[in-house]
Amino acid sequence: MNDAAENSTGLLRVLIVDDEELARLRLRALIDDCSQPRATVVGEVANAAQALVWLQSHGQGPASPGSGRACDLVLLDVQMPGRDGTQLAEELRALPLPPAVVFVTAHAGHALKAFDLEAVDYLTKPVRRERLQLALQRVSARLGQPTTVPGELGSQPDPVLIVSERGRVVRVPVREVLYLKAELKYVTLRTASHTYVLDDALSDLEQRLGERFLRVHRNALVARSAISALERRTMTDGDGDASDEGHGPNECWAVRVAPVDEWLAVSRRQASAVRDALAASGL
Repeated sequence: MNDAAENSTGLLRVLIVDDEELARLRLRALIDDCSQPRATVVGEVANAAQALVWLQSHGQGPASPGSGRACDLVLLDVQMPGRDGTQLAEELRALPLPPAVVFVTAHAGHALKAFDLEAVDYLTKPVRRERLQLALQRVSARLGQPTTVPGELGSQPDPVLIVSERGRVVRVPVREVLYLKAELKYVTLRTASHTYVLDDALSDLEQRLGERFLRVHRNALVARSAISALERRTMTDGDGDASDEGHGPNECWAVRVAPVDEWLAVSRRQASAVRDALAASGL
C-alpha cells in the first residue's frame, strides 16, 4: 500500500516535537492557516522520548510494523532536553514506515546535518506561514498526495494573520486589519482596538493579502475599506518620511484611516494609484 492510499482524508497529518509550548502553539496556528496543502496536527510532544512513545502508541513505532501511518510529517525542533532532534531523526529513519521530517530551529548551523538525515526541509524560527506552506508542499509531493481536498474549494475559513503577544499566539482576522506599517525590523498591524507587531516582511504580506489592501507608501499597506479620505497634509518625518518624497519639508498626500482617525503618508510614487483606487470605490 502506498503512502497516499493510506491517508484517505487528503490532509497531511503532523506531529509537532518541540520543548517550547509557545513554539508548538505557533506552529499549530500556522498549520491551521495553510491552505495548499491542507494539514492537521494529530499530536504534540515536548521531546524525543515522548515522540517515540506517541508513535508506538499510535501504531507507527518500531514494534508495530505494517500498522500504517499515524502521522505523515514530524515538525522537529533540533535543540531539546535529552536526545536532540538530529538523534531522533536518525531513529525515525529506521521505522518500518518513517514519517517525513522537517526541522524547525532557531539555529541555521544544523542545516547540513539535517539534509544528511534526508530531512525534507529546514525552517528557521520565527517560522513564517509562507515558508511553512512551501515545506508542506514538498512533503505532500514526496508522499504523492494531492494538495487540495475535494469539495473544500470555496469553503476556506476567513484568512487570518498569526501574531505573538505576551507569550501567546493570536489569530487576527484579515477583515479586522486596518493597516500594516513597516517600522525598523518589524511591521505594525493595526486593528480598531489593538496594535500588534509582526516579524513578516511587508512585501510578503502584500502578496498574501492581495487586492483588499492598497500600498500607499513603501512602508505602508492600508485596507481599501478603511480609507475615508485623501488630503494634502503636513506630516512629521515619523508619519512616513514625507520629507523625502519631494513635496517640501513635511507636506504630502495622506490617507485617513477610519475608524481610528489616523493619517498615513502617501508617497509621490503611489499617489496616482491611490487616487485612482479611491475614485473607483466612490471616494
